[in-house]
Parts: sequence; C-alpha cells; structure tokens
Amino acid sequence: MLINRSGTMVIPFMSIYTIQVLHFTIVQAGMIMAFFGIGSFFGAFIGGKLTDKIGFYDIQVCALLLGGILFIILGFQRTFLSLSICTFILSVCNDSFRPANSAAIAHYSDDSNKTRSYSLNRLAVNLGWAFGGGLGGFLASISYHSLFWVDGCTNIFAAVLLLTLMPRAKIKITINKVKDTVTAVSSAYKDKVYLVFIVLNTLFSTCFFEFFVMQPVFYKIQWHLSERYIGCLLALNGILIVIIEMVLINKLEGKRNPLTYICTGIILSGLSFVLLNILPHNGLVAILIVVLITLGEIVAMPFMNAFWISRTNNRNRGEYAALYGMSWSAAQIIAPAFGNRIVAYGGFDTLWWVLGGICLLVSIGYYIMKKVTHTPKQALTLEDAF
Repeated sequence: MLINRSGTMVIPFMSIYTIQVLHFTIVQAGMIMAFFGIGSFFGAFIGGKLTDKIGFYDIQVCALLLGGILFIILGFQRTFLSLSICTFILSVCNDSFRPANSAAIAHYSDDSNKTRSYSLNRLAVNLGWAFGGGLGGFLASISYHSLFWVDGCTNIFAAVLLLTLMPRAKIKITINKVKDTVTAVSSAYKDKVYLVFIVLNTLFSTCFFEFFVMQPVFYKIQWHLSERYIGCLLALNGILIVIIEMVLINKLEGKRNPLTYICTGIILSGLSFVLLNILPHNGLVAILIVVLITLGEIVAMPFMNAFWISRTNNRNRGEYAALYGMSWSAAQIIAPAFGNRIVAYGGFDTLWWVLGGICLLVSIGYYIMKKVTHTPKQALTLEDAF
C-alpha cells in the first residue's frame, strides 16, 4: 500500500494538467474530476461483488496491474471525450481494489488487533500520499507526462510485490470456507443496522471532505493565507496521522465500544468547523483547526472499519466493504456541490454552522446505534430505537 500510494500524483494534479497543458475549460476540468468520483463509486460496488465471488487476492492483483496500465494509457489521451472515458474506466478499475484490500486486512488480523491493522494501513496510505504529492509537484514542474508513468509503474510494482510476497493458494482455500460464525446476516443489504451506519457515514464523510474541498478556498479568500501555508496545513493532517494514530489506537483498542470512539471523533470534527466562525482569523487558529479535525479523524475512522468488519464473515466481507467504499465515494461526489451551493447562497459562515450541525446529528445517530447494538438482538431492534 505504501508503494502504491507513493505513486499517487495524477489525481491531485489532474485539474491543473487539463487546464494548463490540454487547455480545457474549468468546467471541463471539473467534469473530468467528477468522472473520477463516479467511477470510484461503481468500482467499489464491482470490487465488493467480485471479492466475494473470486477472492480478495486475485482482485487486488488484477486491479493493480490493470490500473497501472490504464494510468499510462491515460497520459496519451488528448481530447475531452477520450480523457473522460479513460478516466472513468481507470477509476472503476482502481477503486475495485479497495473492498478487496479491506477484506484482506480483515483476513490477516484478528479481534485483538483488527483496529490497529486498519490504522497501520491508513498510516501507509498517508505516508504514501505525502510522498507522492511532494514528488508529483517536483515532476510536474519538469513534465506532467511523467506523472502518468510514475503512477502507473508504482501500481504495477505493487502488484509484482503482492504476487512475490503473498502465497495465493493458501488465501484461496481460506476464502472458500463455508462455515460462518461471525454474523447471522447473509447480506450487507439486509443488515438494517449496517445500512443506517452507511447513511450516517455518508453524512459525516460529506462534511469531512469539505476540509479538503472548501476549507483551502476559505483560508485563501477569507483569511488571506498564502498557498504555501495552506499546503502546509494540509500536509500537517497527514503528518499528525503518521505520528499519533498508531500509538493512540493501540491505547484505545478494546477498551470501549467502537461506536463510543466514533461519536467522539465526529464531535471533534464538528467542533473544528464551528470554531472557524468563533475564533480569530489567523494562521495559529488554522493550525488548531487542523489538529482538531485530524484528531476527530484518527479517533473515528479506524473504529468505523472495526465496526463494519465485526458484522461480516468470509462470504460477505467484500459486499460490506463495497458499501463502505461506496459511501465515501458518494460523499466525494456530493461534497463539492454541497459546499459550493451553501457558500453561494449563505456564505462560508453558514457552511461551517451547517457542517457542525450535521456532525452533531450524526454523532447522536451513532449514539442511538450504540444503545441498540449493545444488546444481542441488535439487528432486530433497530426500528424500536426510532
């Protein structure tokens, strides 16, 4: 995952590339990025289905290999139509990897270290993202075309390492086991508690993505911070995750119900948005905001993974992972339009109050879910809570 994510540099620079190099309009560049989000949504769904039918190992290898080839092919596209089609296909292929990877992490961990396993994966993702972003900026100053080759080659290299280091046969046997004792629910789409969990997660992740979508714009327009300082603020998010998350999760895992930590993390994230309207407008406050929302992310997200994985078994884990991935993909599509619309009609102040309010409601929803799922009849008594 670290090697794969270290090559992540096409997507962060895609808008700049299409406008400056291909001379697309801003609207066309936005549509290209929308195709990434839509493809991600469908890729998560397809990847989950295939993971349950074929197994997480083969899906990961195929997604990495095909994704690498498609990144290279994408670099040769010059028209809006060809770039849009290739972008969508690439995103479908690339994001079919995610459910399979989630199922693999669940397979190689147990109840005592499952949350830490997902935290370790997030650490690799954030380290890779930070390195890839920095290297991408350097390469873009030389040649944008090199970004596609590096991104593609790291995908392919990760696939080669997966084939080299992990034995396929043993994993195949494990996936085909028939006995399931983890949960009585056969399908994620029939698990009422999980479906409510997904709705709440979509609402929260829509708010969370505004940290990357609207906050940088807000800092520039309203607080007049420089682009360099804003870039450092975004980098601080990844640095804090790398330094703090594994240590903190090691202390917290197994101590309380995962939903308790999820509620706490979401409240911290909501508070960070509200403080944008209350505290003075300066760079130090911006750092405080980043620290708060990052702490919220660190406390909530690993335990979100722990919650959904606890409801799965070997035959439906890909389906659960797909729904979880689709939730984040949907939020990634919704967040830009949602944030822009509120700012257009009510300004940034309204946006931060709305996001804080949504986070509060989502936290209350998870708290109710905690009370419901605390009993053995968790899947049957959900309606009674409302």
